[in-house]
Amino acid sequence: MLKFSRINRNIRSIRRYRTILSVLIKYGFGHIVEQLNINYYLELGRKIVTFNRAPREIDRLSQPERLRLAMAELGPTFIKLGQLLSTRPDLIPKEYAEEFGKLQDQAPFVPLPLIRKQIEEDFSCRVEEFFLDFSPTPLAAASIAQVHRARLLSGEDVVVKVRRPGIRDLLETDLDILMGLAYLIERHLPTNEVYEPTTIVKEARRTLLREIDFTREGHTINRFAANFAGDHAIVIPKVFWEQTSERVLTLEFIDGIKVSELEQLSQAGYDCRTIARNGAEAFLRQVLFHGLFHGDPHPGNIFVLPRNTICMLDFGMVGRIGEDLRQQLVDLLLAVLARDADRIISQLLYSGELTEDVNIRDLKRDLTDFIDDYYEIPLHEINAGKLLGAFIEILSHYRIKFPADLMLLAKALVTMEGVGRQLDPNFNMIGHLKPFMEKLVRERTSASGIAREAGRSLLAYGSLLRNLPRDLKELINRLNRNKFKIDLEHRGLDKLITDLDKASNRISFSLLISALIVGSSLIMQTNKGPMLFEFPILGFLGYSIAGFLGLWLAIAILRSGRL
Repeated sequence: MLKFSRINRNIRSIRRYRTILSVLIKYGFGHIVEQLNINYYLELGRKIVTFNRAPREIDRLSQPERLRLAMAELGPTFIKLGQLLSTRPDLIPKEYAEEFGKLQDQAPFVPLPLIRKQIEEDFSCRVEEFFLDFSPTPLAAASIAQVHRARLLSGEDVVVKVRRPGIRDLLETDLDILMGLAYLIERHLPTNEVYEPTTIVKEARRTLLREIDFTREGHTINRFAANFAGDHAIVIPKVFWEQTSERVLTLEFIDGIKVSELEQLSQAGYDCRTIARNGAEAFLRQVLFHGLFHGDPHPGNIFVLPRNTICMLDFGMVGRIGEDLRQQLVDLLLAVLARDADRIISQLLYSGELTEDVNIRDLKRDLTDFIDDYYEIPLHEINAGKLLGAFIEILSHYRIKFPADLMLLAKALVTMEGVGRQLDPNFNMIGHLKPFMEKLVRERTSASGIAREAGRSLLAYGSLLRNLPRDLKELINRLNRNKFKIDLEHRGLDKLITDLDKASNRISFSLLISALIVGSSLIMQTNKGPMLFEFPILGFLGYSIAGFLGLWLAIAILRSGRL
């Protein structure tokens, strides 16, 4: 028996489906809805069948602009999806990634009684039992959460991040619908292999469901604090765990100046060049040494404190780079800094996911041209954002896909360089990167680094040797029992199978109609059985059924648009 919650979710899905399809049609994507045959699965009435044209002013916009507006209107899930896709120019066309980067994660304020109810449900007590003072006016409101200033009973000033009521149900409903649409897109629309809708939705599900769990964000903040313990150039806010749950996150209140407020920084006597250097070095340490970095370091998430100290806020979006991926990243950066096309291609072959039809010769030619464009420019004059954008454009052209965290890193690096240039027009990220790379190379080639790498390799080979006899035994046993299987996966045949299925059904229908006509004609000639107007009734009945079925088949063929 289906659970009541599951039934409710299915009802919500149908209602949400109607909303999503209506908005897509409003912004001129009715032809895509039609191609997906969604009206076959959902009875949405004449509005879906007629596919009303978008208003003329929307018609003038480009397709990426219209899709961005549709996402903004559809709310939190689609806004977050668009923001995630803006970091993945390796998965979607560049013009879409750039347009989705304009999506603003803002939302109307949630009424205070609902916020209080959310807190009280999580802690089973009244707000006054946790907070001496709780500001009724929010500091900010986004699609996932709302932030209020408060004071603990101990007197400490804090900010309380509260998840919007009902947001998890909405996210799960929308993600289910998006996965269904992704399957339909892969089945019915001729898409390039690099743009894999189901992969994109799975990645979005993983990221969004992690982001709404505030206990996870709290543990991430603690990791950042541990990584920068003893470093006076960067401050990480403290987490108050007694006032933190899955839906509520309580953090130390940081009173600082936004890094983008240049005039206030100047009046307060801060050194903008030092701030830019501290921010760049903190970010590069996150990436190259800690393997955990802030994924959204825009100016609103960076405060400046006395002594030119940097404070980073909002750790909902972070990137993680494991040891192996970090080694690959370092090798790739070294190859780029050395301007060695062969080494770059070698690293791409090793760490990227190349499709079978990539032309290595053309790839090497384009990479060589890319390097030549920057060869005569001193490293301290190279714009890292521009260089990275040109490099990613080459990767996208050759359909080279990289892990999501690497693409998030690329966008975060460009954002950090932009913040640095706001503070100091002469700021150069590559100038700060070079000393870190030199330190990493020294560590890698030192005796301890070589010993550590040799130890890792020995452990890996040792594990392989331990498991090899068991795996061989299992393989031989399966062969002896005739249980050895090889799974073959067909690609691109789903649409062909569907079309063949439709064609065979129509042929069967046509044969049935023909048989009814022939049988009815024979009955007409016998002049036996019940008669109507001196003709057998069974003959009339056979002709009527054949006519009805023939008309039904003709309508189905005409509606499909394929005569």
